[in-house]
Amino acid sequence: MDSAQFLGYTTFLYLAATIIYVGMLIFKIDRLGLLATALTIVGVSANTIGIVLRWVESYRQGIGYIPLSNMYESLVFFAWTIAVTYLVIERVYKTRYLGGYILSFAFLAMAYASISTEFSKDIKPLLPALQSNWLAAHVITCFIGYAAFTIAGGLAILYLIKTYSTGNIRYKASVSETKTPNLEQLDDIIYKMIIFGFLWLTVGIITGAVWANSAWGTYWSWDPKETWSLITWFVYALALHARYTRGWSGTRMAWVALVGFLSVIFTYYGVNFLLSGLHSYGG
Repeated sequence: MDSAQFLGYTTFLYLAATIIYVGMLIFKIDRLGLLATALTIVGVSANTIGIVLRWVESYRQGIGYIPLSNMYESLVFFAWTIAVTYLVIERVYKTRYLGGYILSFAFLAMAYASISTEFSKDIKPLLPALQSNWLAAHVITCFIGYAAFTIAGGLAILYLIKTYSTGNIRYKASVSETKTPNLEQLDDIIYKMIIFGFLWLTVGIITGAVWANSAWGTYWSWDPKETWSLITWFVYALALHARYTRGWSGTRMAWVALVGFLSVIFTYYGVNFLLSGLHSYGG
C-alpha cells in the first residue's frame, strides 16, 4: 500500500467520525462517542502512516524530503494537526461533544487535498529555496498555530450561535444538555487555543525569517505571505492584549477569533493563489 491509499482512508475515517460525533450530539447516545473517538484515533494513525510513507517514497525516488513543501502536503499535515489537537482537547475537557465541530475541519482539509485540481499531488524535486533544514521547523510550527486558530474559529461560530439563540451570554447547559459545554467552557477553550496558536505562530514567523535569510539573504522582504502572517499575528496579539488589559471575553473574543480565522485562511490559501511572491511555489 502506498501513501495515497492511506491518506484516502484517512479522509473517510475523519468523515465517519464527524458524522458519528454529530449523531451522538443529536441523539445523546454516549456509546456513539466512544466509537467516534476510536475512529478518530484510527484516522490519525492512517494520516500519520500516509505522511511517513510519502516521506519514504520521496527517498525511493532519490529526492528525499519531509512532505511539507507544497499545498497538498501541507493540507494533509494541517488535517493531522487539527485531529491530534482535538483528541487532546477531548481528553483534557473530558467531553466528546465538540468532535463534530472540530473534526469536520480535518475532514474538509483532507477532502480538499484529495479532490482539488488546483495543485499537483506528485512528489517532485524541491526548489533550491526549499532545500533547507528550516523547512520542517517553519512549516510545522506555523501549521500547529493554524490548527489552533482553526479550532478557535470553529468554536467561535458555535459560541455565537449559542449566544444569539439563547439571548443570554451566561447561559448554562440545561438538564437535557448536561454534557454539552456551556458558554464559559467554550470561551475558555477559545482563549486557550488562541494563546497556543499565537505562541506557535510567533515561533513560525521567527523560523521563517531565519530561513528567508539563508535562502534569499534577508530576514524580511514584505512578501505577501510574510505581510499577511504579520497581520494575522497582530490580530491575535491585539485580542490577547484586550483580554489581559480590558477583560475581553465571551462574544467579543468569539468575534475576534472568527476574524482571526478568516485572516489565517487568507494567509494560508488566498495568498498562494491570489497574490504572487516568494511563497508562490506553495501552490
